[in-house]
Amino acid sequence: MRMESWLAVGVILGFFLALSGVDAADRPTSKLVYPAADGKLTYQAYSAQGDTIPDFSNCGYGGGGVLLPDVPVRVTVQPEAGSGDDRARLQAAIDQVAAMPTDGDGFRGAVVLRRGLYRLSKPLDIRASGIVVRGEGSDEKGTVLLGTGKKIFALISVSGPAKPRGVTISRHEIIDAYAPVGGRSFHVADAAGIGVGDTVFVVRHGNADWIHYIGMDHIKPRPANPSSTRQWKPFDLKFDRVVTAIEGSRITVDAPIACAVDARWGGDEIVKFSDTRIEHVGVERLRADSTFDPGVTAKLGRKSYASDEDHAHFLVSFDSVKNAWVRDVVTTHMYHGVALFGRNSKWITAQDSAALDPVSEITGGRRYPFNIEGQLILVQRCYAREARHAFAVGARVPGPNVFLDCLADRSYNTSEPHQRWSVGGLFDNVQAQMAIQDRQWMGSGHGWAGANYVVWNSSGSLVCQRPPTAQNFSIGFTGKKRKGAFPRPDGYWESEGIHVSPRSLYLAQLQERLGSRAVAQTTTPAERTGEVAAVQAALRAMAGASRDLGPDTAEPDAANADDDGQ
Repeated sequence: MRMESWLAVGVILGFFLALSGVDAADRPTSKLVYPAADGKLTYQAYSAQGDTIPDFSNCGYGGGGVLLPDVPVRVTVQPEAGSGDDRARLQAAIDQVAAMPTDGDGFRGAVVLRRGLYRLSKPLDIRASGIVVRGEGSDEKGTVLLGTGKKIFALISVSGPAKPRGVTISRHEIIDAYAPVGGRSFHVADAAGIGVGDTVFVVRHGNADWIHYIGMDHIKPRPANPSSTRQWKPFDLKFDRVVTAIEGSRITVDAPIACAVDARWGGDEIVKFSDTRIEHVGVERLRADSTFDPGVTAKLGRKSYASDEDHAHFLVSFDSVKNAWVRDVVTTHMYHGVALFGRNSKWITAQDSAALDPVSEITGGRRYPFNIEGQLILVQRCYAREARHAFAVGARVPGPNVFLDCLADRSYNTSEPHQRWSVGGLFDNVQAQMAIQDRQWMGSGHGWAGANYVVWNSSGSLVCQRPPTAQNFSIGFTGKKRKGAFPRPDGYWESEGIHVSPRSLYLAQLQERLGSRAVAQTTTPAERTGEVAAVQAALRAMAGASRDLGPDTAEPDAANADDDGQ
């Protein structure tokens, strides 16, 4: 593996191997997910209705456990000294590959950007399947994309057709009174017109009665600005799935739901739709930077910092995309950071990447370097420095989604589900300030931000509260247990202060479903052997760390935390 590929791997894994505390064989196991005598994972229901912790292993490129491909080169671009703007040249190269036919695996080919500097005044657009943009290294002497535009934009925009949700073909009413969290089978009134392999939404309605029951139609207004608090309205969670079996009226899908389907809260359904997303797209092995006006500054306490906001916000944004990835990248001086996984994105992996030193105001809606709005996303071995919500999930996100072996350093706020009933996230061996709670009037009335979230063998600090009609889980957490912004019942806390076995819930579930080869294709040699010490000093230097990295040193600023406008 190239040295830059270890940027997140060494720093992060060094922590989690060192902080595991005891040998894996001596660790306790959870009461809710544990290996049975035969080694198979056993799931214990945590409610009378049969809710269980979900299987998260379908997250990531290819539905999890798939080796990210090495796509053949089709076009090579050289840097040009003195170029004012390289956008047209790079876009022409992408368009050239987009006009090529796909191979048997769905790839057209890679555009390789040779080592050097490329200036972009507006986004590069990828609008076809099978295209990879590849650099020659993520260090400062590698391939560097420099955003020069004086507006907020992603340097690379990956997006499918204008109607990403496709066309609804048929609707099938779910007749189960209750379909539990972790389940993937549903009985419908009529299965005619739906078949194995079809792409569907499992739609969980949340009606006005449910919103009233969980207290989100009478959120106490923000004291300083009452008009900013919006009460919740009915909404749907649409779990994006593929049909794997049909037996009479029973339909089974490929991945579990992460919020119970409950007839009390509205008539739920399975909706077959035409999938128009592009796929097999990658961004890899490069660095992204952004120009900004250093004369624009602000203060946080006594600290003065660069706060210009008229510049690039992400390296890459994904929308209306499935089966994609970003790997081995570093961002600096962005408004946010590495990637925005848009609401219509699915099966995307971000790995071995770092977001360093963002430039923006330190307040709401800024500095979310790894921001999930889609579902079945895997963010692994990633690092963020000076972020606010380093590893964040947006509003009404169906999940599952996974953050695995990630580290947030010197954060100004918590990694978290950020607002309005995001469901089914996993923070697996994450070191950060974290919070899963009722945020009430924070932001615009964010309320219960996350439900059915699992924090597994993580460390740092944690708020974990229980929402009505759902649960949140802290299992094997080591660090500081914090009170929430508002008093609420605790979630499920187990094995506080000592990690449990297996080390990673995601990897254990992946092995259970697909075998050891899938785990080998997902992890690195360092994870499998623990031999990371030899590269750690070089990695810290590449990350620009001025000290040994450790738990977050910046406490969440109370006024700041309440100002999340998104």
